[in-house]
Amino acid sequence: MSDITTSESPMPVQTPPQAADDAQPASQWQQASALLDELRTRINRVVIGQQAVVDQVLIALLAGGHVLLEGVPGLGKTLLVRSLAQGFGGDFRRIQFTPDLMPADVTGHAIFHMAESRFEVRRGPVFTNLLLADEINRAPAKTQAALLEVMQEQQVTIDGEAHPTPRPFMVLATQNPIEQEGTYPLPEAELDRFLLKVLIDFPSQEAEEQLAAAASSGRIERQLQQGAEPILSTAQLQQLQALVPQVALDQQVLAYAVRLVRATRESSQLRRSAGPRASIGLILAARAHALMLGREFVLPDDIKAMAIPVMRHRVAVSPEMEIDGQTADSVLAQIIESVEAPRL
Repeated sequence: MSDITTSESPMPVQTPPQAADDAQPASQWQQASALLDELRTRINRVVIGQQAVVDQVLIALLAGGHVLLEGVPGLGKTLLVRSLAQGFGGDFRRIQFTPDLMPADVTGHAIFHMAESRFEVRRGPVFTNLLLADEINRAPAKTQAALLEVMQEQQVTIDGEAHPTPRPFMVLATQNPIEQEGTYPLPEAELDRFLLKVLIDFPSQEAEEQLAAAASSGRIERQLQQGAEPILSTAQLQQLQALVPQVALDQQVLAYAVRLVRATRESSQLRRSAGPRASIGLILAARAHALMLGREFVLPDDIKAMAIPVMRHRVAVSPEMEIDGQTADSVLAQIIESVEAPRL
């Protein structure tokens, strides 16, 4: 595994693409892109027919964000997280959210030892690198809220003491479509903490044929159990994450991202609009998108590519638009089309 060196000071926001830090060797960005491409290729060999989903999850991981995955059961969400953890040698844990799950089952708790007259902290499954919160909307709000602190602060407070999670840390929560029975809507405060909402759809005919052949022959499970050498280490992944803030961002591109978010607040088609956290998330995701492509600067196309995944869970369509068959994605697509992009 090759090493990646990073600069300590982040790239200033006002720096135009042509004025990127000359001290950064150009090959560093290409090397980062090559490592990410290798990781993406390995995951795609296991998670067949979901290339766009894999790309968006990797972008969120680079940006240090969390992902809300929505789709019907059986589309490989757990497989995706397992293969991702294997790709960088990270720890992976899964929580099955159920109506009777308690907050302490997620975060951990303190127990008192009578013989030793002391409290001992038993850490919950959130203390890992990748946490799969499976079917998160099957648990009530008080249990969902147990993730709020750890998603924002990357720490858990137990009995008044803060316990940091390992680094890197990422929550990938799966959600059944809200129309299904036995589901609870996620509160807005929790939705806003997810960097991206990624929709997993059924694969194409060709991809589903490949998937059926690979799964029925046991090839996918053998690949995961063989324990292949990780593409990169957790330390290297953190170095890649440190590169994301250094991707140059022209002031015009930054203003364009903010205009897109603010346009949701002026749309009569939406009853809930995106807040400032969406602007921050959109810029972070666009920087990670550019890094995935081996570029050291953000283009308006990076902003456009990430706008819908960043904002679809932060907005809500008005009842009139829902009656007309409009969705958050379709309304956001119209907003993106209406806001003029800068020409660099």
